[in-house]
Amino acid sequence: MSSRIPNALTIAGIDPSGGAGIYADLKAFSALGAYGCGVVAALTAQNTQAVTGVHTPPTDFLRLQIDTLFADVRIDSVKLGMLGTADIVATVADRLAHHAAKFVVCDPVMVAKSGDHLLAKSAVAMLKEALLPQSFMITPNLPEAGVLLDQRAPESVKEMYRAAERLRELLPLSSERWVLLKGGHLPGGELMDLLFDGDRMVEMPGQRIETKNTHGTGCTLSSAIAALLPQAADQLRPVEAAVRHAREWLLRAIAASGELEVGKGHGPVHHFHALWRR
Repeated sequence: MSSRIPNALTIAGIDPSGGAGIYADLKAFSALGAYGCGVVAALTAQNTQAVTGVHTPPTDFLRLQIDTLFADVRIDSVKLGMLGTADIVATVADRLAHHAAKFVVCDPVMVAKSGDHLLAKSAVAMLKEALLPQSFMITPNLPEAGVLLDQRAPESVKEMYRAAERLRELLPLSSERWVLLKGGHLPGGELMDLLFDGDRMVEMPGQRIETKNTHGTGCTLSSAIAALLPQAADQLRPVEAAVRHAREWLLRAIAASGELEVGKGHGPVHHFHALWRR
């Protein structure tokens, strides 16, 4: 697997500004050596400042998108983003189980950078019940972890440890599954992510970059991991290697975001910082 180009699938929403959702996922896949496929689970009217509308496709058509794709294309990894409603979550979970999807990376998208809600409250229970059991890795930030655990968001690394342990308990205990708890919302200057498989807790300290261009960072990180997991088979500790590579690449994408001029709000990261030459 590590020697062939993987096919990565994103099932998520469309952000017309290109900074988040499927368009950002496809950029991350391409930048990191994977061929990108996409299934549309939601349409948004969105820019770098706000989400002004959401439209979801009928679940029968969503099912048709997924089944038609899997009938023809070998899918080596799946990234899940904005799913919006309980019916959509249930449909995606059902079809992923049917197709025995591999390396499912679930980014439980709940709130946009603008503060607009992207997941109905009624869908959270369905996410936990039907979709997390299909997931190889979940990548919540601290507010999302609080919602999944029905508690306040962790406010320290110590509290993150306990949250990561409880999040791992939401995943099947009989097989290899991972939690990447992202600590970008920690107060003060500290930045720490935790990677946990139920046995080993890996601290991943990070560097804060002063910029407002953070639109789609969660989408981009999870899709980067999905692109890299199938390529990391020959690495020592392949999952940790894929996550570290993805985090380092995203850090450089954030650092280079000032080269872009997209919108007046939270701008996107520069997915192709290593490929484009000015």
